[in-house]
Amino acid sequence: MKLVDRVSTLTLLATVLGACMFVGPSAAQTVPSPSPSSALPSEMPAKFEPVTDSFDYTKRDVMIPMRDGVKLRTVIIVPKGAKSAPILLTRTPYDAAKQTSHAASAHLGPILDGYDNATEVIVEDGYIRVVQDVRGKYGSEGDYVMNRPLHGPLNPTPVDHSTDTYDTIDWLVKNVPETNGKVGILGISYDGFLPLMALVNPHPALKVAVPMNPMVDGWIGDDWFHNGACRQQMVDYVYEQEATRKSEEKWWTSHFDDYDTFMEAGSAGELGRRHGLEQLGFWQKILAHPSYDAFWRDQAVDKLLATQPLKVPVMLVHSLWDQEDIYGAIAVYKAVKPKDTDNDKVFLVMGPWHHGQEIEDGSTLGALRFNSDTALYFRQEILRPFLAQYLKDGAPQADIAPVTAFETGANAWRRLPAWPAGCASGCTIRPTPLYLAAGLKLSFAAPAPGDTAFDEYVSDPAKPVPFRARPIQPIGYEDGQTWSQWLVDDQREASGRPDVVVFVSDVLKAPVKISGQPIANLVASTSGTDSDWVVKLIDVYPDEVAGQPVMGGYQLMVSADIFRGRYRESLETAKPLAPDKPLLYRFDLPSANHVFLPGHRLMVQIQSSWFPLYDRNPQTFVPSIFWATPNDYRKAVQRVYHTPGQASFILLPLVATP
Repeated sequence: MKLVDRVSTLTLLATVLGACMFVGPSAAQTVPSPSPSSALPSEMPAKFEPVTDSFDYTKRDVMIPMRDGVKLRTVIIVPKGAKSAPILLTRTPYDAAKQTSHAASAHLGPILDGYDNATEVIVEDGYIRVVQDVRGKYGSEGDYVMNRPLHGPLNPTPVDHSTDTYDTIDWLVKNVPETNGKVGILGISYDGFLPLMALVNPHPALKVAVPMNPMVDGWIGDDWFHNGACRQQMVDYVYEQEATRKSEEKWWTSHFDDYDTFMEAGSAGELGRRHGLEQLGFWQKILAHPSYDAFWRDQAVDKLLATQPLKVPVMLVHSLWDQEDIYGAIAVYKAVKPKDTDNDKVFLVMGPWHHGQEIEDGSTLGALRFNSDTALYFRQEILRPFLAQYLKDGAPQADIAPVTAFETGANAWRRLPAWPAGCASGCTIRPTPLYLAAGLKLSFAAPAPGDTAFDEYVSDPAKPVPFRARPIQPIGYEDGQTWSQWLVDDQREASGRPDVVVFVSDVLKAPVKISGQPIANLVASTSGTDSDWVVKLIDVYPDEVAGQPVMGGYQLMVSADIFRGRYRESLETAKPLAPDKPLLYRFDLPSANHVFLPGHRLMVQIQSSWFPLYDRNPQTFVPSIFWATPNDYRKAVQRVYHTPGQASFILLPLVATP
């Protein structure tokens, strides 16, 4: 375009725009203002009715009345065309609607692909899936009580989880026309505690229960304490679970590293005060019951079930590296197995998993590889036929061993007649001391006269030993969080600290296999008047590992736990320790089914803090560690003894083969 043409065009454009600007306001003045009577109508219907004709399931959201009139929200999902189908029930404090709406889909599988759902078993075997909010949570009416105890001294009301389960099953078999009248109950963690409650005065239609990683005894070895040491990092769970009915209130932190958050607060009680936890009933109970008194004993599920008749077949599922509830399943097995006189009602599965991993991918855990998807094997080869046997009409008897245990180290499943057994037949379990010896050695030979009497370290509450490498994440299962893996963390970080004493064996020439619970037999002294003792049994890998270099020298915890010294004489009554006096601390470590392979070494680490997962012991005796003041926290010299008269050792459940 020529320059003169461009100028003419621009002049014309300016004239037109000027005219528009001139007439614009006048034209705008002629548009009438809208009145309420002429407002646009809503485009939303008064009630939308979804069209689900193409779905392969129907979903019913109902309120089931309990015997006291409280109604519990229950989501019922029926496969399209189902007839005479069994029911799989899960009761939960974690939102039934969310657990049955994992995805927006016309297909049953995607909507169930989440927490507590062994999805392929449920979908492929045609079960009616029922998930219910427990009383007081999400869509259910009533009052929420953490792990609501059975009717009795701790619960004067006529209702509990046993009665609620009974009433729910009674309603389901009468009001779900597609069912064959057979009900199974299953769940993980809190949802695994609830199937155990269903075993108390069970409904006749309850044919099988599968508690997985259940909460059983919150003081001895599950969520709230371990042998008296408070699992203070669990306070965020209490906060979010009890602050509101729908868990909308979220725990807040003040630092990226939880180590700093808990150190700044000082004690667990002070941390709770700063977050307003005193408003929550269960936190008040924790503060009021730091010892193993009747409050904890009377609601310990293993003790309760030991007094009940065994009417319903039960499969207990245990994770060997359960970072939350490593005590419960094995404790219940011990309590109820003696009642199984025909060896056909109590089953145990032990897998190489973290908490709840049995419904996820089970090929790896942290740096560990298992050479197969162990969780898929459990679901397809054990859980599926087990449920079918008791719930599906005409199903064959399942070929399930009384105990199916994964043998870590060897990475193989074992069919066992009982737990512990070691092998299918002919093996014996021989409790054998593994001695902490002079020269920081581990040996199966007892200490000799003249050996150095002890090894010592200084425990400083101002610099507690982290339970994993820092920065330490809050507890969680979101993408990028590794809380579920901490029990298989490499322990080299701790072994290099001056406040951790380490004993190591020679390189093994032959395999060493253990099946059962190792027992810590620690003879130790402290210069303080209270102390914690952490004992860790570790498998040390060869210096280099072909095919997986990261495992070279890896220090894998096989079994580990903590014990609060003030409870040495009595779990119920705390007493100060005599300073500088060697005392015996004897406590069980979590169950293991492990082979220490040739070329590996055994290791034992001893320390006096495991922070911030467990609250710091001030190392001076105070009435309640929850309210220890800054002046109470003091350094202490810790000594571990290994002489003929004061031998420290781990009693290993060694497997002796014929």
